[in-house]
Amino acid sequence: MAIAEGDVAPAFELETDGGGTVKLSDFKGKSVVLYFYPADDTPGCTTEAIDFTAALPQFEAANAVVIGVSPDSVDSHDKFKAKHDLGVILAADPDKKVIEAYGAWGEKMMYGRTSIGLIRSTVLIGPDGKIVRHWPKVRVKGHVDKVLEAVEAA
Repeated sequence: MAIAEGDVAPAFELETDGGGTVKLSDFKGKSVVLYFYPADDTPGCTTEAIDFTAALPQFEAANAVVIGVSPDSVDSHDKFKAKHDLGVILAADPDKKVIEAYGAWGEKMMYGRTSIGLIRSTVLIGPDGKIVRHWPKVRVKGHVDKVLEAVEAA
């Protein structure tokens, strides 16, 4: 499914680390940074989660919440979060419904080979529930800074 800036963000409810749940509707009036990553405790995903955690005070000051979404289980998220002292919310989407709704599942190229899987991407949802920005095919280095700039400008 394709999403576009200006669209109403697809609603979701997912289980999170720590045994909780998270719903988009929980954050009316706040910006939501929804970042999709392939797997817990892999090099790029760990760097991205640590970078978002380091920037959490700035995101919170800009009235934004950061949620990482992957197909991994809640148990995997709990271990990942504890191992790296992560502060972001980690949501589990093992059936990939939310991942697909946000266009983060599909064909991708890795090491010169085409495969189907999770496409690292980020979506900024504004306080009104509409998509403000979409970053498809994210490169981890410097990405959090770009997202923070967009949040602060929104």
